[in-house]
Amino acid sequence: MTRFPLIGHATADAVVAWRGGRPVTAGAFLAAVTALAERLPTGGHVLNLRTDRLGFAVGFGAALTRGAISLLPPNDTPEMLRRLGDAYLSLVHLTDSDGLDMVSHRPANVTAFEIPTFPADQVAAIAFTSGSTGEPMPQAKTWGTLARSVRGAGTAMGIPVLGAAGLVGTVPHQHMYGLESVILLALQHGLALHARRPFYPEDISSALGELGSPRILVTTPVHLRTLLADGVRLPKLDFILCATAPLAPQLAIDAEIRLEAPLHEIYGCSETGQLAVRRTRATAEWSCIDGVRLRSDDQGTWASGDFLKGETLLADVIELNGPERFILHGRAADQVNIAGKRSSLAYLNHHLNSIEGVVDGVFVMPDEDTGQGARRLAAFAVAPGLTVETLMHRLRQRIDPAFLPRPLRLVEALPRNATGKLTRDALTRLFNDPRPGK
Repeated sequence: MTRFPLIGHATADAVVAWRGGRPVTAGAFLAAVTALAERLPTGGHVLNLRTDRLGFAVGFGAALTRGAISLLPPNDTPEMLRRLGDAYLSLVHLTDSDGLDMVSHRPANVTAFEIPTFPADQVAAIAFTSGSTGEPMPQAKTWGTLARSVRGAGTAMGIPVLGAAGLVGTVPHQHMYGLESVILLALQHGLALHARRPFYPEDISSALGELGSPRILVTTPVHLRTLLADGVRLPKLDFILCATAPLAPQLAIDAEIRLEAPLHEIYGCSETGQLAVRRTRATAEWSCIDGVRLRSDDQGTWASGDFLKGETLLADVIELNGPERFILHGRAADQVNIAGKRSSLAYLNHHLNSIEGVVDGVFVMPDEDTGQGARRLAAFAVAPGLTVETLMHRLRQRIDPAFLPRPLRLVEALPRNATGKLTRDALTRLFNDPRPGK
């Protein structure tokens, strides 16, 4: 039976994380995992709501040790927590108030240092889809799938070359992207995880400043755009990783020039995990990570691989250049057809957000006919200082008139979740808001 280790740090005194300005060693981390595991029941399910990344990682490792499955909900609203409690009886909750079960110095008994391993087929987590296209759905993830996916993606992007780099992430670790590309990327590749999750640009700069070089920033297009707009000075970066939403090529170019670091994207989904990577400034083509293969038929594009169970039909429009290389054209659900003309919401969003003065913006296709003839697109924009008339004029210069939004509404903020996504429910509520707009 194939087994994979919890961490890729080779020695007890290797630095696993930084917390409160102090290093945490691999020996201390594993001692904390063992101590917490002794307090957990065998099997069952764990809801790990710890906001401290190190505390979360300890809880995740302890759950694996006891054969328990960690639940990764799309949010932690009272309604979602109630539904999880109803669906998973005897659910164990882990929160920051439980204590972080962590010491920040090397334990005395380093001679007993041994890295735990777990079977590849052990179910490690149940991740729920984000709800961006409908109701969140549970997706079971084995430890082998997670470990091999993270190892493959990291290797494809050249992470091993960075050695014991420090890693700061702006995304929540309860989300698949955060679990894989923050928590597990650090643990599997011997990186030093920053325990905080900074959100504002000054906090990101501060967190990076607590780490030595080299440094990795894991973020999203929304967070990256905000970071660049703020203009805050960051400590030297050596690598930027981005995912969860389409990244405009110009934003990638601007980020690489201004932050002086290579920027890579990861493509994947909750159903499969990480599938492909690219350096956005250099190419539009994605390359599958080792062991992943794609094929297309009349239904769409299917993903399979050495660490994937069966085949999964992807929810995106993909143009294959071979079984391991492709061009991504956006989600199938994003394709729009108006008056016989075709476009995609990702394409329209790109042009809306490229208008000078637009801080954030999104196009929406209403679910139902308005009763006024053909369905029309709507759009919402955060654009202080601009009028609807100005935005419409600039859109006419960029997109076909068939895709001009009716209505176009100016709002103070878009209802993005913690990963920067706009769920279908949030967009529906925004569209049905009775506030006036053109």
